[in-house]
This record gives sequence, structure tokens and C-alpha cells, in this order.
Amino acid sequence: MIKTKSVYGIKSKDDGLRVLVTRYWPRGVKKQAVSVWLRGLGPKPELIKLWKDEKIKWVEFKKRYLAEFVGDEKKMFFSELESIVQVEGGQVTLLCACKEDVNCHRSLLKEMLEKKKYQ
Repeated sequence: MIKTKSVYGIKSKDDGLRVLVTRYWPRGVKKQAVSVWLRGLGPKPELIKLWKDEKIKWVEFKKRYLAEFVGDEKKMFFSELESIVQVEGGQVTLLCACKEDVNCHRSLLKEMLEKKKYQ
């Protein structure tokens, strides 16, 4: 089962492999808190800034983030994530610095994986 949570949340035995999907390492987080870091799956800095400054709504953020997957870099990192999920039998937790799952790119990644039947 693919899960999502904040990297600042409590580590759990049922997290499986903990995959950080942010472009930058979160402040105050020790390396041991994460199994794998796929920094290329984090949204582009310009997009994050627009979102955090409330210059775009979630619908627009989602559209622009998903459009980033047209490029080879994002495709390569997503392919790596798919391989990890397959090897781990779906026992993976996607992590980022957002406190909430709602309106967070990690939930979009989870949706993309679930469409591919990695549950």
C-alpha cells in the first residue's frame, strides 16, 4: 500500500520504504529519517513559490506540476519511483515537508502510481 505523510511526522514500522520527493532537503530532518531521496520529483522552485505566495490555486498548481512530467528528467525520476514501488511490493511512503496531505504534490504522485496499479 502506497502511503503519504509529512517527513516531520512520526516514523512508523508500517511505513515501508520512506521516499522523500522534495527538491530540497527539509530543515532539521536527519538522513536516517528517509530511505531514498528522489529530489527530481519535487515541483520546480518557481511553481512552489507561486503556490506558497497564493498567486495560483491548487487546480492550476496540479495542472502545472503534472505538465512537468512531459520532460525527460521527471519521467526518469518517476520511472525510478515506479521501480522502487514494484521492488517493495507497494510498501512505500512518499514524504515531503508539507504538513497536510491535501493539496500536496506527494498526493499527486500517489494518484499517478495508483493509476498504474501499484497498490
